[in-house]
Amino acid sequence: MENLYTMPLLGEPFPHMEVKTTHGVKKLPEDYSGKWFILFSHPGDFTPVCTTEFVSFAKNFDKFQELNVDLIGLSVDQVFSHIKWAEWIEQNLGVKIPFPIIADELGNVAKTLGMIHESKGTNTVRAVFIVDDKGILRLMMYYPQEIGRNISEILRAVKALQVGDANKVAMPANWPNNELIGDKVIVPITPTEQAVKERLEKAKNKEIECYDWWLCYKKL
Repeated sequence: MENLYTMPLLGEPFPHMEVKTTHGVKKLPEDYSGKWFILFSHPGDFTPVCTTEFVSFAKNFDKFQELNVDLIGLSVDQVFSHIKWAEWIEQNLGVKIPFPIIADELGNVAKTLGMIHESKGTNTVRAVFIVDDKGILRLMMYYPQEIGRNISEILRAVKALQVGDANKVAMPANWPNNELIGDKVIVPITPTEQAVKERLEKAKNKEIECYDWWLCYKKL
């Protein structure tokens, strides 16, 4: 039972697994080497909240692709159920589901990733795992079954991670629309006396802006 609720940790390699999907068998994270991917679970096919989420993910698919991100859905339903549900969405809502959906009938993937919560029975909660192009788990989000995910926030989180990585900076709340510094980014620091002096000198020369030595920011 202990393994049922273990969760991977941020900064660790995404657990290796071979999964059945609507696009065939896939090996994670190997098949996505060099690309970011988002694995998101849903409680079941042909359910209303999940349907609205899949439509939103599909409508934003091109935006994820522009960020070098692939999407992967998952539930405990079988492949044929996933296929029929995707067909229903296309036929009735006019939206084609362009990403694979994992069939996790035995719940092995859900157990490995800590997506089954005792109070919810065998259904997976709404989990989101953002994995970078090196196969490292970078961010996790968990939602209850009753609340659909904010796809715009998932897109924002990916952008923030990628911009932060590329520029070695940290991202403020609500970036790029932060209430204090707008679309500027936070300059991290290792707090030593020398580093503080250097940072204050940069602020004096207007290379960066600071509220104080520990809270500095800049425009990219």
